[in-house]
Amino acid sequence: MKEILLWSDGAPFAEGDTDEDRPAITPYLAEGDQRPAVIVCPGGGYGMRAQHEGEPIAKWLNGLGVSAFVLRYRVAPYQYPCALLDAQRAIRLVRHEAEKFRIDPDKVGLLGFSAGGHLTANAGTSYDRGDKNAEDMIERHSCRPDLLVLCYPVITMLSPFTHEGSRENLVGRDAELSRFEQHSNELNVTGDTPPTFLWHTSNDGAVPVENSLMFASALSKHDVLFDLHVYAKGRHGLGLSEDEPHTIGWTAACASWLELNGFQ
Repeated sequence: MKEILLWSDGAPFAEGDTDEDRPAITPYLAEGDQRPAVIVCPGGGYGMRAQHEGEPIAKWLNGLGVSAFVLRYRVAPYQYPCALLDAQRAIRLVRHEAEKFRIDPDKVGLLGFSAGGHLTANAGTSYDRGDKNAEDMIERHSCRPDLLVLCYPVITMLSPFTHEGSRENLVGRDAELSRFEQHSNELNVTGDTPPTFLWHTSNDGAVPVENSLMFASALSKHDVLFDLHVYAKGRHGLGLSEDEPHTIGWTAACASWLELNGFQ
């Protein structure tokens, strides 16, 4: 299927009419009806979106019987809240069109890599249940994801473990400390945060493993079930990790976890 614009009449805060101003989802639908769905957020430091963390991930999910939607969310020069609004709208839209997409609206997850992982964690800790009185029917749906998959995610905006490029692109280099804290997802976990799968490598040179460790610790404190997989070695940005015989195991582990959560 072709891409679907999240807002047909223009996105909030849009500054132009190019593709980069028009957030969208591209559907990759699995066979069958009432399939679980996962929206994919590629990484790229909030400055771009890595292709190898988009379509290949969607096709892998299809192989598990999961329908996927690759999100084109807004990146720099757009800053907060644009990407978060895009992710929230994508969740609402997929639920609104559940019959058309042949998916179960009660099984809509979010998966993200690196900065896309930050966006995923942000959406998983900042959501609403929909406005039942909204004129826009899409806005009546909840934007809470049913589960999160975080792949070598940026989690914190605080030093020393943040990813400087992501932080600068999202909120600016000279933002006040309170802004950095606002977007540090380890500080925003509650008992209602969705169950989460995390994986990272211990020697990630771009996004320190402490990002995943801090989020997992926060989940644990709030009794939210999670899977945490830390692999010994591997560069940042591995995607499916098909060329790494050790870290390639993350896909099988994630598939098992998705099945545990009823997403197969």
